[in-house]
Amino acid sequence: MPTLNWIGKEAVINHHHDVPFKTLDQKYTFVNGETIVDDSKDAKSCVSDNKIIHGDNLEALKALLPEYEGKIKCIYIDPPYNTGNENWVYNDNVNSPRIRKWLGQVVGKEAEDLTRHDKWLCMMYPRLKLLHQLLADDGAIFISIDDNEQANLKLICDEIFGANNFISHFIWQKKTGASDAKNIATITEYILFYAKNINQVKVRKNSESYDLKRYRYKDEFYESRGPYYIDNLDRGGLQYSDSLNFGIMCPDGTIAFPNGRTEYLNDGWIWKWSKSKIDWAIQNSFIEFRRSESKKSGWAVCYKNYLKVDNENIPINRAAPYKNLIIDILNADASSLIKEIFSSNVFPYSKPVQLIVHFVGLQEDKSSIILDSFAGSGTTAHAVLNLNKQDGGNRKFILLEMEDYAETITAERVRRVINGYGDGKNAVEGMGGAFSYYELGEPMMNGDYLNENQPIEKIREYIWYTETCVPYCHRDAKFCVSTMGNPYHLGNHNNAGYYFYYEKNTTTTLDKAFLNTISQPADQYIIYADNCLLSDEFMRLNNIVFKKIPRDIRKF
Repeated sequence: MPTLNWIGKEAVINHHHDVPFKTLDQKYTFVNGETIVDDSKDAKSCVSDNKIIHGDNLEALKALLPEYEGKIKCIYIDPPYNTGNENWVYNDNVNSPRIRKWLGQVVGKEAEDLTRHDKWLCMMYPRLKLLHQLLADDGAIFISIDDNEQANLKLICDEIFGANNFISHFIWQKKTGASDAKNIATITEYILFYAKNINQVKVRKNSESYDLKRYRYKDEFYESRGPYYIDNLDRGGLQYSDSLNFGIMCPDGTIAFPNGRTEYLNDGWIWKWSKSKIDWAIQNSFIEFRRSESKKSGWAVCYKNYLKVDNENIPINRAAPYKNLIIDILNADASSLIKEIFSSNVFPYSKPVQLIVHFVGLQEDKSSIILDSFAGSGTTAHAVLNLNKQDGGNRKFILLEMEDYAETITAERVRRVINGYGDGKNAVEGMGGAFSYYELGEPMMNGDYLNENQPIEKIREYIWYTETCVPYCHRDAKFCVSTMGNPYHLGNHNNAGYYFYYEKNTTTTLDKAFLNTISQPADQYIIYADNCLLSDEFMRLNNIVFKKIPRDIRKF
């Protein structure tokens, strides 16, 4: 398999192992329209499974491992495209001070000779390695990119995820033209689609996420146009006809004119069908009303087509694969939506909600965890909340954002989507939901020593994970922390009992007196302490493994 080499690769290929483990410090939870700060008495009882984390995404990814390794079903990331553009709110430039500092620390003096492509690869490689660890065996990752790094990204993804786990290269038409193009108007981007294990991933077929009933109708207006599909009912009227410019009542009682308008305008947009045909189609369920972020009325009016079989019109419910060409979602929709939410364009070039809905919706599991480690304006959370409302799912999101706008834009957008936004006729109903907001905390280890500023429960969680590679007191596990007996007992796993005999500012000693406090039976005992007075022979006969604090604490 072809591999890609670049200056600095040797320094970063295993760097994810050297990233310090930091804890996640919860700052508040936003629930029921209220912000509950972490130091309040209600904070612990209302922690949300939805998370927004502010901090370096490399360190944040490492911090997620104890709870989420191998559990993320869907990852979507929109990393810097390495265009060199320094005018974006998200600094799409690998020469940013944060990246320069990181490269200087990790790659060293060699970084002075790196090209911008070398720097980008050095930045991406360890992050992709950690994302691979977090991804479930039946999970998938989607990565947006453009021509600047598409070829390089494909090669390092082949190396990290495996070329055999490559599923598809989506081509997304993000706009219809580019009047400022120097040579060729570039109107597309790409989304790479990889599985963790292509034999286990389940991709939903394109049979529509809502219920398809097998309607049978005779339609005097019907013209056979092939397999069932849904399409928008309005169009730009090159041959304008005022008789095709009228209002249609939507399910909530609002009136929609062509192009999602809420008022009559002679602007060239018309319905494709006459009023009599639309009235008939609505009465016979040939018309579909969809909620739309881009329509001013809030509704997209769509029509269904059918095959004529034995003189009957039957919608085709046969599942078909999705196509790798996306042509009906535009970046302009994202810009309009940001303006609607914030009343100003606070975040140019965010991704459209429906684009991410498209990818998240490929997953069959409606209770999966969705991770975005380059969260930007928070579109992924918006998409998850949107999709849950559409299909009744219970998906959860985790957003990581390193820039200072994590609270003022990323989290604020999610708050407004949950609560609702806009005024008067432009008001958009809230989708409901909650999230907890975190900052990266202190490292667990200071060099070779435990950081005693860490709460004891955080240290216990860390020791448990380094030993078992499973979350500490996972809610579905039988090895949850014992609430009785020895207070230093972490729990039992695979017939082994784990004990962390540790006290701040006190030396602990493993001896027979300590063994007499153990009441939980196990085939083997792994016991951490500062010292040990038991003989090697005694420990061998009694299946005891002594681990010295801090010497034997593993870094991962």
